Amino acid sequence: MKVLRGRTAFVTGAASGIGRAIALRLAREGVNLVLTDRSADGLAATMRDAQALGVSATSAVCDLTRPADISAMLEQHFADAPLHILVNCAGLTWFGHQHSAPRDMWQDVMAVNLLAPMQITTELLPRLLAADEAHIVNVASMLGVAPGRKLVAYTASKHGLVGFTMAMRADYHRSYFGLSAICPGFVKTPMLALEGACETGGSHPTIPDWLSTTPDHIAEVALDAIRRDRGLVLVTAAAKLLWWLNRLSPALLDYLNREGWRQRGRIDPAPPAGAGSDRAAITLQDADQRQDRRARH
Repeated sequence: MKVLRGRTAFVTGAASGIGRAIALRLAREGVNLVLTDRSADGLAATMRDAQALGVSATSAVCDLTRPADISAMLEQHFADAPLHILVNCAGLTWFGHQHSAPRDMWQDVMAVNLLAPMQITTELLPRLLAADEAHIVNVASMLGVAPGRKLVAYTASKHGLVGFTMAMRADYHRSYFGLSAICPGFVKTPMLALEGACETGGSHPTIPDWLSTTPDHIAEVALDAIRRDRGLVLVTAAAKLLWWLNRLSPALLDYLNREGWRQRGRIDPAPPAGAGSDRAAITLQDADQRQDRRARH
């Protein structure tokens, strides 16, 4: 996009983390905002901070696991309003072995990380295509280009989001219409900090600061992707290394994921996790016992 000032952007997950940083970075460029998140307090704070930068900002609290609520929100805010930039940034994760994941948990991960961006993009596509310039940014993850451990639903959702973005780019890209998939490595957000998100009360992995970047840096990358019409964008050395390793030697990455990090014994299966939202824990015979978790971007 050549011109940003005076445009309108819709940003999901805008209450905190990467979504908030992208929203405020766009506001500094003079972009008017429509913001959504499920956290009313965080959303209100982002809206106030954006308005203080001199742009118009409105917000809507929405649960992105509910398709009908998404449609109603989009109809309310964009039935007759211009739209030039869409940023799908809302996200959930849950850490642990998939068979111990509560059904409602992994379904919410898939809904927020993949199905909601697909629905929002599809429903807003006619309005974006009608603009003189437009761009879609989908915030994925390095786990959207290579697998990781104990993040099955999250990895599946982010692989799907990268595939959706790049397929949409193949179909819809024009000189005035671009799409980007941003794939960060570790970012210092509530999701990485796991604030109140350790489901079983056990320990969880700690990511060192030198492996992490900040939401503000991701926001700068997203702005650059909009300006320069970049497609797949890998952010941080960890993300680039993982992507190259998966391209050059998928077998090596597979080995590292399966056997390379630690010795693992048999898994003692928990009761089936398919019974409603039963949150039964899992007993493991290895050093990474009880690391199930849930968090937001």
